[in-house]
Amino acid sequence: MSEALPGERMEDKSLGELVAMASSNVSSLIRAELDLAKLELKDDAKKAALGSGMFAIAGLCAGLIVILLSIAAAYGLVALGVWHWAAFLIVAGVYLLVAAALVGIGYLRIRKIRGAQRTRAQLRADFEMLRHRGGDDAVEDAPDTPALAD
Repeated sequence: MSEALPGERMEDKSLGELVAMASSNVSSLIRAELDLAKLELKDDAKKAALGSGMFAIAGLCAGLIVILLSIAAAYGLVALGVWHWAAFLIVAGVYLLVAAALVGIGYLRIRKIRGAQRTRAQLRADFEMLRHRGGDDAVEDAPDTPALAD
């Protein structure tokens, strides 16, 4: 593609040459923007990887802390006069109750998921309309769709 040289005037260029120059400049600009985006995304990916690694290490430390606190709770029960095996069994039972409660709450939350019923109904109506496209009976045969606003 031709470019304007220092001694040339833009007015001397033909319309085709000007369009070619503009196209070349736009292509260069887009390439430069893509390179910039790649650099920024690479930097963000490095930061995200470092941050997620830190969260993983913090989660591991939290798990170790829970284990140590559980042992401390069991030995606290031993200090109160509970047998060793019973103290550890009591702590394990408490964790079993907590886990069961969390599973129950999670199950109730998941049971409430309806799976985009309005979207499915609207898609069925759209497909039905496309099957009967253009016919007068398409409006009469289309199923009622629920209103999108609650």
